[in-house]
Amino acid sequence: MERIAWNQYFMAQSHLLALRSTCQRLMVGATIVRDKRIIAGGYNGSVTGSKHCVDEGCYVIDGHCVRTVHAEMNALLQCAKFGVPTEGSEIYVTHFPCLQCCKALIQAGIKTVYYASDYKNHPYAVDLFAEAGIRTEQVALDAVVVDTKPQETRDLMEKVVDKLKQAGDTESLQLAEEAVSRYQLPYKEQL
Repeated sequence: MERIAWNQYFMAQSHLLALRSTCQRLMVGATIVRDKRIIAGGYNGSVTGSKHCVDEGCYVIDGHCVRTVHAEMNALLQCAKFGVPTEGSEIYVTHFPCLQCCKALIQAGIKTVYYASDYKNHPYAVDLFAEAGIRTEQVALDAVVVDTKPQETRDLMEKVVDKLKQAGDTESLQLAEEAVSRYQLPYKEQL
């Protein structure tokens, strides 16, 4: 059996964390790793106890939502809160870090930044990472599928199953049965 590669495993964790994001502008997840062990995770969301973007809308100033704490910062703050050192660690982020997160990652002693997608990569952030000797590497998530819109997928699959049932031929009914089983769709009648 072929196992998932470490980079894919940790990037998948970051994508999973992103599903907890409460900012509507961009769902971001971050996983801090040391010696192949996850030491912290974060996602972009509001300050503890405060209003969330999904409830109140984004609070945008100068093109940035100021209501949220970025995923990378949340992961670093989790380490600080619980006394977990970050010196020499790596971080896996769903999107290239913003300039402020770049500076915080450098100060925290992160040695490698793995990111899945480019996102407004600030030239100064790129330069700062290079000056600090921090390696950056794009690692697209390709071994695992994380559905970021499960309800939309479920709704679509219900429509597909209805069409397959209407077709009525043996192959279509078998495909419909497989979809009902895989997506745990609520069909009471036997296909």
